[in-house]
Amino acid sequence: MGTSIQAQLWHEDAAAAEEALCAVMAEMHRIDRLFSPHRSDSELSRINALAAREPVQVRGEVFALLARAQQFSRLSGGAFDITFAAVGCLFDYRAGKRPGDAELQAARKHIGWQHLRLDARDRSVRFDRPGMRIDLGGFAKGHAVDNASALLRARGIAHAHVAAGGDSRVLGDRRGEPWTVAIRHPRDPAGVVAILPLVDCAISTSGDYERGFDEPATAGQAARRWHHIVDPQTGRSPDAVHSVTVLADDGLTAEALSKAVFVRGVAEGLSLVETVAGADAVVVDAQGRLHATRGLADLGRASAVALDAAVAFDGRPSH
Repeated sequence: MGTSIQAQLWHEDAAAAEEALCAVMAEMHRIDRLFSPHRSDSELSRINALAAREPVQVRGEVFALLARAQQFSRLSGGAFDITFAAVGCLFDYRAGKRPGDAELQAARKHIGWQHLRLDARDRSVRFDRPGMRIDLGGFAKGHAVDNASALLRARGIAHAHVAAGGDSRVLGDRRGEPWTVAIRHPRDPAGVVAILPLVDCAISTSGDYERGFDEPATAGQAARRWHHIVDPQTGRSPDAVHSVTVLADDGLTAEALSKAVFVRGVAEGLSLVETVAGADAVVVDAQGRLHATRGLADLGRASAVALDAAVAFDGRPSH
């Protein structure tokens, strides 16, 4: 999944704890094999290779995930859209390369969640348009932490923290204290903008600092940041927000909403989150201001600190 995996848990038996950690890692590798865009034998690659020509039957787990993705596309007004991959695949963020304007505009025609067709009768998926692609990078990690957490819970483990990059799921508390997750300062890797005390929930952070590059100003064009979050409407990286953190009851919801809020912006994004039961959000906008949903302020679940007073990271899980 192109990210690091971490897990912490408490168990009375060290051997059982080690076995549980191995089960978590095995599940992460299984999901990576299923949804990796970099593996030619993955289910995702098979869909992208065939679905524009014919319906592709998929296993139940894959179909259910695609159906959830469509639900979030509908909920967000298209701000969350796994067909963004028609544009996303044209970028090489490590090399600092992006498509030209003409290529970008041509690829935009292949984006559109409405053209991803799912047939529940035979669990098949097809694309209405040639050139369409899907990518579950903004969704599958939430699925992974949900699955891993369910595996732990089935083993009787009641206190755990599982993380796949910016996506985490915590089970219970940390033996009498809440798990504390630090939201990193988007412009200072050693700084923190908020500390969230968490119990039994999921959290996802999307930031423009994760994968991207800066393009210097040229004649007639201002400098801009290109990053891995793509606005499906424009094919470009949203620039009104630096980071979004969403808390929700499950990892899929948290991850999908974090991407949707990033695209929709502060006002529309927070309004969207407040329509989802059990969800809250913290947003750092492009001016460095901190915003949060009413639920966080009312419940006191976040202790936000000023961006200009970066708190040194002390080993707590961070996003």
